[in-house]
Amino acid sequence: MTRTGPIYRLAHSLTQKLFRSTEQMSQSTDPLHFAVIDLHSNLAVGTLALMRQQPQHGIIEVGFVMFSPVFQRSLISTEAQFLLMSYVFDQLGYRRYEWKCDSLNRRSRNAAMRLGFQYEGIFRQAMIYKGRSRDTACFSILDKEWPVLAAFQQWLDPRNFDVEGVQVTRLQVIRGRIADPRLGEQ
Repeated sequence: MTRTGPIYRLAHSLTQKLFRSTEQMSQSTDPLHFAVIDLHSNLAVGTLALMRQQPQHGIIEVGFVMFSPVFQRSLISTEAQFLLMSYVFDQLGYRRYEWKCDSLNRRSRNAAMRLGFQYEGIFRQAMIYKGRSRDTACFSILDKEWPVLAAFQQWLDPRNFDVEGVQVTRLQVIRGRIADPRLGEQ
């Protein structure tokens, strides 16, 4: 590939836009962006952000959640979510942690439920997005529900993964056992 052809110019232009966008994001405090780094490869594999921060009300939202397809529903993505939740509740002292997504985004809705967020409903016609009226699905975790912490700690325990790195027990199952200890008797 030559450094003057149309593919090179397009790639160069996109790279420059990405760098400018990344620089702008790094300067922002709301949303406050975090990079998720795979410690084995030292590569960035995802992003998360804290946004719509309302410290006077104790409310904050997680957004801009993006992971490489290889790392979606992985140990790394779950641990990143857990660490951000810990930061929000244990260090910043927020009362309410929100997750909002396009109501048609099934993967995002499933991720919120898997992580312990409670479904609250739909904001109908919340915005115009990609030329269509978008409904927004709303989820939250409250500070009094944060004892799901124990479920994350059990799930993240290395003994919950086999030699191939595959989970032994699903996070939802562990959360269910904590919510109703009788489930662990079966």
